[in-house]
Amino acid sequence: MVPDISTGSRTYGLLNYLYGPGRRDEHTDPHLVAAWMPELAPDPGRDPAATLKQLTDRLDLPVLALPKHRRPVRHVWHCPVRTSPGDRHLTDAEWAQVARRIVHATGIAEHGDYQACRWIAVRHADDHIHIVATLKREDGRSPRRHEDGIRAQAECRKIEAEFGLQILNAGDRTAAQRPTSAERSKAERAGRTETPRETLRERVRQALAGTASEKEFFRRLAEAGLRVEKRLAPSGDTLGYKVALPGDRNRHGEPIWFPGSKLAPDLSLPKIRQRLDAGPPDGHTSSVARSDELAPRPAHARREAAPVAEGAVSVLSGDDDADSAAQLVGVGELLDALAQTSPASTRQELAEAARAFERATRSHIRAERADNRAVRSAARGIIRAGNALGKGEDGGATAMLLSTMVLVTIAAARWHSARGHAQQAAAAQQAVQHLRAAYRTAAATPLNAMREHGRRLPEPVRQRHAGTLEATLPQHAGQVLREPGWDALAATLDQAERAGHDPDVLLQQAITWRELDTADSVTDVLIWRLRWLGKLPATTTLPRPRTSSGMSNQQPQPSKEKAPGTTTRTPPSAPRARGARR
Repeated sequence: MVPDISTGSRTYGLLNYLYGPGRRDEHTDPHLVAAWMPELAPDPGRDPAATLKQLTDRLDLPVLALPKHRRPVRHVWHCPVRTSPGDRHLTDAEWAQVARRIVHATGIAEHGDYQACRWIAVRHADDHIHIVATLKREDGRSPRRHEDGIRAQAECRKIEAEFGLQILNAGDRTAAQRPTSAERSKAERAGRTETPRETLRERVRQALAGTASEKEFFRRLAEAGLRVEKRLAPSGDTLGYKVALPGDRNRHGEPIWFPGSKLAPDLSLPKIRQRLDAGPPDGHTSSVARSDELAPRPAHARREAAPVAEGAVSVLSGDDDADSAAQLVGVGELLDALAQTSPASTRQELAEAARAFERATRSHIRAERADNRAVRSAARGIIRAGNALGKGEDGGATAMLLSTMVLVTIAAARWHSARGHAQQAAAAQQAVQHLRAAYRTAAATPLNAMREHGRRLPEPVRQRHAGTLEATLPQHAGQVLREPGWDALAATLDQAERAGHDPDVLLQQAITWRELDTADSVTDVLIWRLRWLGKLPATTTLPRPRTSSGMSNQQPQPSKEKAPGTTTRTPPSAPRARGARR
């Protein structure tokens, strides 16, 4: 059950909408279900003799009774209350009870207070009501409605439990401000799928991803096509900023501006400066994005980001809450970077993942002194590398990174759940689902090629790699050998061996790099870890013909670059027995 409080200045205009047909004739049987005094509130929906003017005059009477200088400009309090999809339809009597509890909890009209504000509850659909009140009491005073939105949310949680409805997660006042009803209505009339506030929030967040300086941040905002206006001190220093969408204007033809703090708590200029003051992403020793002159290739930037994301999983499994909170901010930037540069096949899912995870980056745990330069550097490298094509090495490298990002977001959900951050945990879980969908799309082509490679390997070679797996990973070997991805893993082990790596050592390193219990597919995780650790291509080619001993006619050439901790050897001339240890 979701309340959504806003204020306005036109009682008649709001009532005209509530009792009207709606924007698309969606309103049915508009009528009152409750009022401050039912006998004094005419119902234009059910009483043919009642008019909207009469109802407006009754509600506005305490406001109009005051001298003009004491009348509030925005004197109309509006609170739609909506049940969740899948909830049963409440009766009029139940909705009346909901309305009375909401106005009591918010201070609009407490039980037994006969001098309280006048209010009504209108129902014109099965799943919600609209509570309308005027913000002057009968005694001329203003209601005490401090934090009325929080109190309405808390009362809705109680109502959900008592009425047997879906119990939503409690808020903690760190969420971004939601669009108002007026903003949503305007977006619908304009044919937009989201409000300007939501569009601006996403674009500002994307401009911040991997940004190294305040100057670069404002440059990216302008490049994104936003109107930007800075608030300057007499000294010329920037105190704040606001943004607007081109063409989004009010009734007077003026741009509709949104300060950063009204888009999200962490998008105010002071919060952005705190993030930048922690150190520029280019200050990290990672090879990603070290030079403004030479941008990495998309595939290279994604490959280099994978171990950085793995490092964030390690931090989230530790005990340093401030460091973990900082890593979550960096992971959010990494997702924003991926969403901006992904091919069309995965762009929508990654954009949804980034939007969802944005909520998981904010909690009451502060991260000002923690270091997340490595993950922010990875985001910067991806932004500067530009758009990936989604084919060949680009597609494989994207799948490699997305496999790790799934584990990161699962770790984030666990971290938030352990600390009672219900909304953030739910947001991280939502991001997991979108990332899984994007991974399946990105990984389909490279994994299919690897499976074909693995199926063409001589049986003695497959048996030898199966033995390596059973000896190194006995607790997962049976599961892996039954999975469809086993052929792709065998191909990866074969490529590693051809590159001069010892499959035993490389597989052991992949296993100890991070636990595998949270993975949807142990095989997939191992494939991408092996390819990163062994510096193998993210794509594969069909194997060269082998001799009767099961090995290639050509001796494998050692890799020019070795991952730390890996060893090289010359492959044996004969296959090992299945399950044998070296």
